[in-house]
Amino acid sequence: MKKEHLNIKNHIVKINGDKFYLAKAMVTDIPEMVNIERDVYDGKAPWTDEAFLPELKPRLDRFYLLLRQEDELVAFIGSSLNDKQGDCHISNVAVKPEYQERGLGYFLIAKIIKKARQLNYKTVSLEVRISNVKAQRLYSDLGFKQVGVKKGYYDGDHEDAVDMVLDLSLYETIPNNFGI
Repeated sequence: MKKEHLNIKNHIVKINGDKFYLAKAMVTDIPEMVNIERDVYDGKAPWTDEAFLPELKPRLDRFYLLLRQEDELVAFIGSSLNDKQGDCHISNVAVKPEYQERGLGYFLIAKIIKKARQLNYKTVSLEVRISNVKAQRLYSDLGFKQVGVKKGYYDGDHEDAVDMVLDLSLYETIPNNFGI
């Protein structure tokens, strides 16, 4: 994979009538990303500054996007890219609670799916907490299928994770709403 494959132009997008600034995440965004995770996960951020740092240093196997509204970081998504397996693995999705259910998560996931298709990948994969039924429904709506359960997957509470995969060969078109 070449560096230009991961380039995106930072630009304004419209999602359900609201304007957001879409950009590639950078190391300087880490404190805000951790704060969003704290908001989403009841004060306990699963990822620390130290965990995000190697993810956001310039690498050809990581792709992180974020959405801002009026300079406030409101959502982000992270993925790892595996050329050999042809898989784009979504490692992290977080939307500030007051911005949830407004299409931001859907938009970001659809952007990652589009990037995986551009790279001619076969699959997009992710894990989601077994208790996070809302997120599972969103992923199912986007075409992801449950392929298994990872027992005790999450640090701390050892909650199980639902393993989900989107087979891009069966996925004719990416969702074309939300300005994608």
